[in-house]
Amino acid sequence: MTKRTAAKYKIDRRMGENIWGRPKSPVNRRDYGPGQHGQRRKGKLSDFGTQLRAKQKLKGYYGDLTEKQFRRIYADAERVKGDTGENLIGLLESRLDAVVYRAKFVPTVFAARQFVNHGHVLVNGKRVNIASYRVKEGDVIEVREKSKQLAVLLEAVQLAERDVPDYIDADHSKMTATYVRKPGLSDVPYPVVMEPNLVVEFYAKN
Repeated sequence: MTKRTAAKYKIDRRMGENIWGRPKSPVNRRDYGPGQHGQRRKGKLSDFGTQLRAKQKLKGYYGDLTEKQFRRIYADAERVKGDTGENLIGLLESRLDAVVYRAKFVPTVFAARQFVNHGHVLVNGKRVNIASYRVKEGDVIEVREKSKQLAVLLEAVQLAERDVPDYIDADHSKMTATYVRKPGLSDVPYPVVMEPNLVVEFYAKN
């Protein structure tokens, strides 16, 4: 098991939730936390603890985001007019790796980061290998011609466990996807409840 996969499962166990809705998540079998103290009875979380968990869950969902990267996205969300929590979700979902994942070109958000970094993706006909690249409305994301027969891609397209959301128009026969619009919280098909309002509260106090 790779370090990345192990970390992914550890996040699930720590949160006590199947964050990505994956059938192999250990939470499906054991709903207590990892480690020797994982089965201890959980005490009631403080407000800080609840806010911290909401932040860790949202940050963890998007893969290998560092705290510095996540905080920078939050700062951008604060600067944009409107609800900061909704803006945060919109900015996270406009990352190139998130769009590649939502379009079902890869099975996981972790694989999406790698897929982009390895140069398999074009944006408006130009090769982009930066996972954090911010996609704009109307941008066309395409799998490079040489990469269209990759096993990971062909397997992901067939996955029945998730659908492509309506803010992305995907054509799997051509392996293209158009980013139609920036989504709000209610548009994003998270398998678990995300609470960006608590993330806003966390950063407002810390």
